Amino acid sequence: MKIAVNAWFLDSPDAQTTGSGQYAAHLIAAIKEYAPEAQIECVLPRRRGDWSKLRFEQLEFPEAARRMRADIAFVPYWAPPLRSDVPVVVTIHDVIPLALPAYRGGPLQRAYVGLVRAASANAAAILTDSNFSKGDILKYLAVDAARVTVVPLAVEPRFTPNVPEEDLARVRARYDLPERYVLYLGGFDPRKNIETLMQVYVWCGESIGEEYPLVICGEPSTPVVTDGGERLSLARMAEQLEVSDVVRFIGRVAEEDKPALYAGARCFLFPSTYEGFGLPPLEAMACGVPVVGSSAASIGEVVGNAGMLVEPKDARRMAGALIATCIEDDLHERLRRRALLRAAQFTWERTAIETLAVFRRVCDERSRT
Repeated sequence: MKIAVNAWFLDSPDAQTTGSGQYAAHLIAAIKEYAPEAQIECVLPRRRGDWSKLRFEQLEFPEAARRMRADIAFVPYWAPPLRSDVPVVVTIHDVIPLALPAYRGGPLQRAYVGLVRAASANAAAILTDSNFSKGDILKYLAVDAARVTVVPLAVEPRFTPNVPEEDLARVRARYDLPERYVLYLGGFDPRKNIETLMQVYVWCGESIGEEYPLVICGEPSTPVVTDGGERLSLARMAEQLEVSDVVRFIGRVAEEDKPALYAGARCFLFPSTYEGFGLPPLEAMACGVPVVGSSAASIGEVVGNAGMLVEPKDARRMAGALIATCIEDDLHERLRRRALLRAAQFTWERTAIETLAVFRRVCDERSRT
C-alpha cells in the first residue's frame, strides 16, 4: 500500500508547534514503525503563501498522488482536494469555523471553509479525534456516518511522571516556579474560557491561592476577550478580578520543558468550552497530574474518570473541585493513579493501527469497484 501524504504542515517552519504538524509527524513515524511494509511518500509544497497553499492542496498534491500511483491520498488536516483520481482520506480534527460563529473570519476565510466543506463530501473516508467531533462533522458537513471513523490522538512517551530531578530543578529555576502550583497550559482565544479560568481563583484564591497559585503559560500582555466582549490583557483581567496575587504568568514555554512543568504541578486546570480532542489534559494525565475543568465537548472522552469535570462556566463548582483535589491527599492519589491508567490507553501505536485499518478498508473498497 502506497500512501501519498499532504506534507504542508510537516514542511512548515512551525511544524513542531502546530497541532497538525505534530499529528502528521507522530502518525507517520508510528506507521513506519508498526507497518514497515506501508510505503509513505510525503508531498512537499513548491512555495508558501495563502494562494500557494490553496494551489498545493487542490492541484499539486492530488496530481502528485496520481503520478506516483498512490493507493491513498492522505490529508492530515481539514483541506481535502475537490477532485482526486486517488481515493482521499482526510483527518478533520474539528469544524470550529462552522460550529462557532466567532471563528468564521472574513470573506476569504469563509470561502476557503466552503471549499473544503464541499470537498469533504468526496472523501473516501474521514478520520476524526473524538465522538464529539464526529457528531459535529455529521451535523455541519452532512456526510455519510459510515465514512467517518473516530481515531483518538495520542500522548508522546516523553510525558511521564518519571522526570529526572535535575530537569524538574532546571525548569523550576528557569520559570521561577513556586514549590507547589496549579497549571494552565493552552491557548487564549475565546473558546479557551480564560475568564472562567481566573474566576476559579476568585472563589478558591483565599483558601489555596498562597499554597497553590495558578501558573499560566503565557505573557501578561497576551490579549484576551471577556464574556462581555471587552478586549484586555491577561494581566489586566487578573487585576479586574482581583486575583493578581495568586496568578503568575511565566511566558511562552519551550517544548522540551513541558514534561517537567506538568510533572511539577499539583493539578491541571482546563476550563475550555470547545475541543476537538484536548491534548493538554492528556499530557498532564500522562505525567500523573489530575485534571479539574470543563465537561464540555470532547474533554470528558479524554479525561474519563481521571479528573473532576463540571459545566464550563461554573467557576464556583470548578473551584470546589480544585480545592478538594489539591488538599485531599487520598483523592489526589486516587485521581493520579486513574490519570496514569487513562493516559496509557492513548498511544501512537493504537492511532497508527486504527488509521491503517481505515486505509486498508478504502483500498479494499476501491479494488472491488
